Amino acid sequence: MENIKLLALDLDGTLTNSKKEVSKTNKEYIRKAQDKGIQIILASGRPVIGVKGIADTLDLWKQGGYILAYNGGQIIDCKSGKDMVKQIIPLEYVHGICNVINKYNVFPLTYDDTGVICENDTDKYVQKEAYNNSIKVRKVESLEQEVSEPVVKFMVVGEPEELNKAYGYLRNIFDGILNVFFSEPYFLEITPLGIEKASALEKLTSLLHMTKDNLMACGDGLNDIPMLQFAGLSVAMENAYDDTKKYADFISKSNEENGVAFAIKKYIL
Repeated sequence: MENIKLLALDLDGTLTNSKKEVSKTNKEYIRKAQDKGIQIILASGRPVIGVKGIADTLDLWKQGGYILAYNGGQIIDCKSGKDMVKQIIPLEYVHGICNVINKYNVFPLTYDDTGVICENDTDKYVQKEAYNNSIKVRKVESLEQEVSEPVVKFMVVGEPEELNKAYGYLRNIFDGILNVFFSEPYFLEITPLGIEKASALEKLTSLLHMTKDNLMACGDGLNDIPMLQFAGLSVAMENAYDDTKKYADFISKSNEENGVAFAIKKYIL
């Protein structure tokens, strides 16, 4: 389709396989799309450190492209390495977030330039978050003291029953101030208000003097629904949630079967 100029790709469950790798076939077809002038946007809930490895794999620092991390809380122009958008959680709210560890058997975490930072590096859900992002975990004595600058996202992890209690506590404190939402039954995310992929892509397309009609988006998760609704052309993977598939113009092959490459071949090449 001639009007497609931008390709937004979710990572986990979409671009990457179950080993968190980008297949040779997906890389090949993304490069073919780039050769046609398509700009790649890596649109993920991952922190920046968890997206950079994929950007390396796709050579975005040289080819050009964009990282849309934290579901859009931070947008980076890969060519310049500079932030285009960065929304933060002010330091004044850090105590309320970190205090949840004293009330429930759950663990708050956030991220630095090397990976996850938290007070319990052996918790299975902390380890799962690190694995999901292909990053390391650094244990600190006090997360609250470690966070000396505003961050884009906190996460609180734990068993669903205990995490539900923490959710009620945090929602009570931050209602109307911060987003507090589940991305998985064991992952509770805390971000600045209004952070989601669609609003971030709307900002980015505007900054690039384009419209949503120039955007093709591929995803699989529930957090991809706003992005699929926004994009001029929306593609869901075969492995996507049924609710997500409802918002897709096309259902591609699964992430294990190079669904991104299949969609690129159909609509871009």
